[in-house]
Amino acid sequence: MNDRLAIFVATSGHSGVDRVIKNLLQQLADWAQPVDLLRVRRHGPRIEEIPGAVRPIDLGAAHVNTSLPALVRDLRRERPAALLTDKDRVNRIAILARGIARVETLLAVRLGTTVSVNLASRSAFERWQQRTSIRHLYPLADCVVVPSRGAAEDLAAYTGLRRDQVRVIPSPIVTRDLRHRAAEPLDHPWLSGGGRPVIVAVGELGYRKDFETLIRAFALVRRRRPCRLVILGRGGLRARLLGLGAKLGVREDLDLPGFLPNPYAFMARAELFVLSSRWEGMPVALVEALACHTPVVSTDCPSGPREVLGEHPVGALVPVGDYRAMADAIDAWLGAQVTEDLFERAIADYRIEASACAYLQAVGMRCPEALRRTSG
Repeated sequence: MNDRLAIFVATSGHSGVDRVIKNLLQQLADWAQPVDLLRVRRHGPRIEEIPGAVRPIDLGAAHVNTSLPALVRDLRRERPAALLTDKDRVNRIAILARGIARVETLLAVRLGTTVSVNLASRSAFERWQQRTSIRHLYPLADCVVVPSRGAAEDLAAYTGLRRDQVRVIPSPIVTRDLRHRAAEPLDHPWLSGGGRPVIVAVGELGYRKDFETLIRAFALVRRRRPCRLVILGRGGLRARLLGLGAKLGVREDLDLPGFLPNPYAFMARAELFVLSSRWEGMPVALVEALACHTPVVSTDCPSGPREVLGEHPVGALVPVGDYRAMADAIDAWLGAQVTEDLFERAIADYRIEASACAYLQAVGMRCPEALRRTSG
């Protein structure tokens, strides 16, 4: 056994989970905490510059489902003090691997979404499979981590997992350089200043983010006042969303530039950020927008937005899928003045230092003494 922390995730490369893991790795590296980043080929997180204290390890597997033997070998060989994993398929593999390897490595498994809603559109077999694995396998881990209270309550109620087995840890979202990145030059004609107010949204162009509702709401708002909408992200519904914009007569004021590595420059220059999701766990982009001191209109989706916007007057909540209510909220919040102090209070729990400390504590490892006192 040594003092290394192993992190095993397999992401899309451009999701909120990617940003969470990157931020966590950077903070741990700043503290000189040795980390092994276990990787599956053709999966993220894709990190341009690996921090010095982080050792990337290619498990040699092409897919999570085939990574079990390699993970068992790595655990037996390296014997890390703790292992942190994310997403159900990876979590299951990690639980099995630790049992087979027979090592004393502490294991924390993370689920970043609201499970019941995430599984609602899956087949009956898939729902049964995941509920059964969570109910019977997850108690074998030392800790089950979720990013919000709503996600924790849902996980326990839906799967039968005991609530005291689930630990809420706010995600490491607000980095020290976020505001610096937000101030970087931005080459976009709509956000150069002095033009029509711009609304910004960020996320995969898929069913969960429900950008169709946002575009319908935007079309109503644009009838009332001049404004524009930029949606950052890529996904299979791009052509459909652009077609909807054309159908509603707002195509010339709708831009979908794809995935961009610095969304903060857009968030900081926008008049308003909108989250239109059907479900989340704790939406990373919502907190990032608030860190850029931009007000937010969000669906009151399960889970996360209410835990931020319901407790801090920095934006509005609207029902999921209600484009008329969303339009009214957007209209009301365009140009709204919010003090810096209110934004800072809203994002306090999501600063990377406090979150990284909580993750280390969850797997029985130490964090810097000053932070341990304030976060405990």
